[in-house]
Amino acid sequence: MAVTLRHQAVGGAGTPAQHMLRRRDVAVLLPLVATGLWPTAAQAAPVLRVLSWPGYADPDIVAVFEKRHGAKVEITTVASDDVLRAKLANPQGVGFDLVAANTAEIARLVVRRLLAPLPVHNIPNTERQLPRFRQLHAIAGIAQGSDVYAMPYTYSEMGLIYDRQQISTPPASIAVLWDPRWRGRVLAFDGSSHGFSLAAMYRGMAPFHIPAAQFGPLARDLVALRRNVRSFYSLPEESLELFRKHRIAVMHANYGQQQLKQLRDAGLDVGYVVPREGALAWLDCWAITRRSTQVALATEWINYMLDPSVSRELTRRQGLANTLEEPLALSGDAPAGAIVWLEPVEDEARRAQLWQRILSGDRPNRF
Repeated sequence: MAVTLRHQAVGGAGTPAQHMLRRRDVAVLLPLVATGLWPTAAQAAPVLRVLSWPGYADPDIVAVFEKRHGAKVEITTVASDDVLRAKLANPQGVGFDLVAANTAEIARLVVRRLLAPLPVHNIPNTERQLPRFRQLHAIAGIAQGSDVYAMPYTYSEMGLIYDRQQISTPPASIAVLWDPRWRGRVLAFDGSSHGFSLAAMYRGMAPFHIPAAQFGPLARDLVALRRNVRSFYSLPEESLELFRKHRIAVMHANYGQQQLKQLRDAGLDVGYVVPREGALAWLDCWAITRRSTQVALATEWINYMLDPSVSRELTRRQGLANTLEEPLALSGDAPAGAIVWLEPVEDEARRAQLWQRILSGDRPNRF
């Protein structure tokens, strides 16, 4: 680093005392320059790379964090667990510092040693969370031994959203998704794990541990579902447009109450139920990856996400529950079935392979 010291002439060349002062200044400044402490140029802002779901980190929320910490945050959103896995598994891809994932995905990432233990003592806003979310070792999938790898952030069940103008009585069973009366007016989520779990629940089977011999029959059920649906959606905004455009009667709501809020905000007369077979439910958490080079900043991000102003804004904007306060009951939409928290499945690769064949149009006799 080159240093130029400029002298301003005052009354000629200056007095001996002034020359002595300047030499003393140089003696002080040169070590600062050599150690990089002299602010000759602005330091580049650290970059925090976040893999997230839609609505978890809106631009204005991110901007406050960036200003507060003098950092740059890059948000990448995903629309399914399949996409999330692919992005984290790509060794040539972006090295994410943080990921938002449900507890079943967190458990997989922990087993594959892709996550770093959280410095929970550096996340003071955890003290604001509801008691059940502070008992971290009691939440399946997020802890191993004495280490905690993820911090709960938001959750929802995957209920059924239905058009009250077309279906006057709330549907009691997920069988409504296969009902031929609604052919072309059904929406379902494009996700292999949830798709097979849904079909298993439809048949009264355990959703996360499907016997090998049952994959064929369940794949045929999903082909029948494919023939009944108008479309498989990925993002909640996409489901809103499809619901409105095609006069949808019923939808399996992967984003649960987030989608319910969007449809109601759009003026649609919709109801929401948990069917008698139960509803899959997810608990999304923030986790820091082992590839992160910004662990301290990532920890600040998690603490910021748990700030009451941020968590409550998530609920206000997205309709999703936060971990700081109990969700408000939905008037007139009493859940009927049980909540089934997501767990790791028996063979995610097999589910994904079969799901792609189902979507591509394979006939039932091919399974």
